[in-house]
Amino acid sequence: MPDSSAPPPPAPDLVQIKTDRPIDLKTAFLGGLLVLAALATCYTAAEIILPIILAFVLNLVFQPVLRALEAIHLPRILAALIIVLLFVGLTALIAYFVVGSLAELIPRMPEVVPKIQERLKFVNEPIRSLQRAFQHIQNIAPGGGGGGQPQVAIQSSSVSEKLIYGLREFGGGAFEMVLVLFFLLIAGDRFLRRLVEILPRFQDKRQAVDISQQIEHDISVYLATITVLNTLVGIATGAMAWLVGLGDPLFWGTVAFLLNYVPVLGPTAGVIMFTMVGLVSMPSLWSAALPPVLYLAIHICEGETITPMILAGRFTLNPVLVMVSLIFWYWMWGVAGAILSTPLLAIAKIVCDRIEKLKPVGHFIAG
Repeated sequence: MPDSSAPPPPAPDLVQIKTDRPIDLKTAFLGGLLVLAALATCYTAAEIILPIILAFVLNLVFQPVLRALEAIHLPRILAALIIVLLFVGLTALIAYFVVGSLAELIPRMPEVVPKIQERLKFVNEPIRSLQRAFQHIQNIAPGGGGGGQPQVAIQSSSVSEKLIYGLREFGGGAFEMVLVLFFLLIAGDRFLRRLVEILPRFQDKRQAVDISQQIEHDISVYLATITVLNTLVGIATGAMAWLVGLGDPLFWGTVAFLLNYVPVLGPTAGVIMFTMVGLVSMPSLWSAALPPVLYLAIHICEGETITPMILAGRFTLNPVLVMVSLIFWYWMWGVAGAILSTPLLAIAKIVCDRIEKLKPVGHFIAG
């Protein structure tokens, strides 16, 4: 007969995080200042730091491929060169498909706005009513007439100058990323060996190796899985575009493949894009809703069912923090930051889980 005086077992969903001693507030404060300084540096020097971080993440992805090529007795430098050339070639091929299709769509853009206005003419009157109401409120408000306010002329650079500057910045960043990636692949685990050599204790050496191996394994598995799933999403979206009559399924599939790398924001942009295309291409308003609805169904099946089922055992991240990380890194580095947001959060969790003083932070990041 069980002893009724024994204390009840703890709830299974509660995890006790034990620490040897309380956190030193001075150390925590200095660590917070260090993090803020690092983030400020990343924001200010984004043109230099972002390509390097992208190269480090791609290096994690390509390390298993590099080992497989070395297993068939290819020299490391030749294997690294093959990987970089294949990556650049695949990227150029995707850019060729996207840019070629956009070059055909851009001349037809002046026809798009009138068609959309014609399809949405039933909402024109409510919009005009709101505009009249706002104008009335502005007129009766103190100083609402706007009389006597100086008009400031804002001079903006031409579109061609912005385009040239953007292409130059993108080209320089891409070249820097490829160059750093090539030398990282050649270096292999040289940085890890140097770090292990300078660490004082055996426990620290073992911990550094464990963290490095876990980051490489988890991030490579995550990005490889996401790439495969995004490819399936692209194939399904291209088939959907062909079935509903949008035309150019290769272009729409490639766009869906690329958008799916950006959590939340990418699929949202895809829904808006297919809504606009449906309004222009479909014969009726009801059929215009078919492309965005089918695209949203594809995304829900992938994002809410297949991806969590495959990655739940390895990447259990707090969804609120995933969203906050997405917004923050998108503000920091734009689309590239949004793509890196989840891997960076996963790396932070791996590091925190294996450092005793940071285990409470890792537990907070976990889903």
